[in-house]
Amino acid sequence: MQKPEMLTDLDVASTTKSVMKKLPEVTLAFWIMKIAATTLGETAGDLFAQTLGLGYFLTTIALFLVFVVTLVVQLGSSHYNPFLYWTVILSTSMAGTTMSDFMNRDASAKYLSGGATSLGWGPQGLGMGYPTGAAILISILLVIFTVWKATGMTFQIRDIVTFRGEALFWSAILVSNTLGTSLGDFLSDSSGLGYAGGALLVTGALALLVLLMKVSVVPNVLLFWIAFVLTRPLGATAGDLLTKPVTKGGLDLGTAGSSAVLLAVLVVLMAYAHVQERRTPQMTEREPVARRAG
Repeated sequence: MQKPEMLTDLDVASTTKSVMKKLPEVTLAFWIMKIAATTLGETAGDLFAQTLGLGYFLTTIALFLVFVVTLVVQLGSSHYNPFLYWTVILSTSMAGTTMSDFMNRDASAKYLSGGATSLGWGPQGLGMGYPTGAAILISILLVIFTVWKATGMTFQIRDIVTFRGEALFWSAILVSNTLGTSLGDFLSDSSGLGYAGGALLVTGALALLVLLMKVSVVPNVLLFWIAFVLTRPLGATAGDLLTKPVTKGGLDLGTAGSSAVLLAVLVVLMAYAHVQERRTPQMTEREPVARRAG
């Protein structure tokens, strides 16, 4: 008689007939909400850091604490709640915006919003630049995925049902949203494409990913994470297009007004997702997994 094999967290979850779902299904509505949340994260982050003059340092600390609080609530929940999940996504987007700005920018006047002469207390940027900041964030993200793979847990979002798996998932989300901000700002500010051009380029890249999903050339899990990263620069460039002055290629709608409209859109989408979720079973059926060999 062989000894029983060691079970991972995912194995334990899979041996039960039903597992409580903690994360959403990846549908078209999922991606629409992701783009809305990341665009709001860009405009809201700029609202606090630039328009209200709090600066990148204080805003980064405050928004990171907001992320921690929302994450604790999400991790402590027993099932998928659209309001909780998308609030954490929004908090990672807002924190990612100012974390990226703090890493990449400096205290020079070119990063200030119209009429501002200075930002809040503390250092206002490390001045690494977008390429260096992006390289650091890509390295951190690769480390997270390496650790994740070493645990043997799934990368499939619909099958993440354990605390460790969800913690790794949210770590990857925070870093990917910060990385996406760096990429979006690079496209908008440094590439010469401008806000609209950067948004069109990312949209084209996302369309290519959709085509790749149809032909199954690349694993869908990899395509999901690439798309998840790319929707953040789409949100960053779209947010800048809405809020930046016309002289800089934007629509000059302001961070406050744009954030209010985007928040209203996101709340409506979350309410719709909540209604849809209540119409479907909270449990996902799984077959028992035999682990003992005779």
